[in-house]
Amino acid sequence: MMGYNRGDTLSGSGEHSSPLPLARELLPRRIDSNSDQTEQGSSEPTFAGKPGTSDNGWISLLSLVLWEGGSSFDAWLTASSVQVAQVLLTLPYSFAQLGLASGIAFQILYGFVGCWACYLMTALYADYRSIKENQHVSFKNHTIQWYEVLGGLLGPWWKAVGLIFSTTYLFCGSIIQLVACGSTVYYINDTLPKRTWTLIFGALFIFTVLIPTAQNYRLWSFLGILMTTYTAWYLTIAAALNGQVPDVKYTEANSLELYFTGASNILYAFGGHAVTIEIMHAMWRPRKYKVMYLYAVLYIFSLTIPSASAVYWAFGDRLLTITNAFAFFPKTKFRDAAVCVMLMHQVNY
Repeated sequence: MMGYNRGDTLSGSGEHSSPLPLARELLPRRIDSNSDQTEQGSSEPTFAGKPGTSDNGWISLLSLVLWEGGSSFDAWLTASSVQVAQVLLTLPYSFAQLGLASGIAFQILYGFVGCWACYLMTALYADYRSIKENQHVSFKNHTIQWYEVLGGLLGPWWKAVGLIFSTTYLFCGSIIQLVACGSTVYYINDTLPKRTWTLIFGALFIFTVLIPTAQNYRLWSFLGILMTTYTAWYLTIAAALNGQVPDVKYTEANSLELYFTGASNILYAFGGHAVTIEIMHAMWRPRKYKVMYLYAVLYIFSLTIPSASAVYWAFGDRLLTITNAFAFFPKTKFRDAAVCVMLMHQVNY
């Protein structure tokens, strides 16, 4: 299945062995940040990047608490934070295109398909890393990317395809998020055109390159999950308090074009696998990421399904004319707070 020589991995006696069992053996271990070798004699070794004890006082303590993250919980925070953002505001629009039953069904389908994809990527990452570490390749100052995994296991052509795909996906995703930010902030301040707001947020996004790796997203991930949680429950509660608008209608899917457009938007909400390898590489125990991702998807269901269902119940077919859910709610301090936290979330991610 894979185009590499499995004989590159050797056992201690010099005999060939499969790298996948080695991945199971090596990845649960941790590598000291001051060494490129796996600690063989310790029952509790440490993975690269795991912070150690220090005598630098409060600065080191704050760094440890807010900055140096590589635990399974950190992985859950990051996965949950990056899974949904501005798409929270367009899911009700997708429900109006698909209908309530199809909207919920597609969310569940895409969520669990994403979990299966994450499981496969975890196995491939483990396979690739075990091979490279047995070739004495150090990842101390390097973050493994998805296209590298493809190249290492399937050959250079797949590496090129993976690089092109990842670059295109990230470029298009960035443009979508910038446009969404310009559209969202317009509900607070309409003195500037949406295009100008898009350029302003594009300049702000540049500063995210100062964050070294996914291991340093602990604080931002914690804030991100609070932001998406607040926005989702604001939409749910505001829609319930608003009630159904007069003469509300639910025509649901009246064309194949609308149906598949709505389905593709939901797919975007559960298709953020471009950063899976980076999050996994930042973990002290990468094999646990597939379980953390499942927990993240289940948590996201608790945000997206109630909020999208409630807004669709309240406004029905009126959602087909305006894609941003904020447009249907009056200007209040709670709505403005939701707008602000969603914009902050996008600057972080």
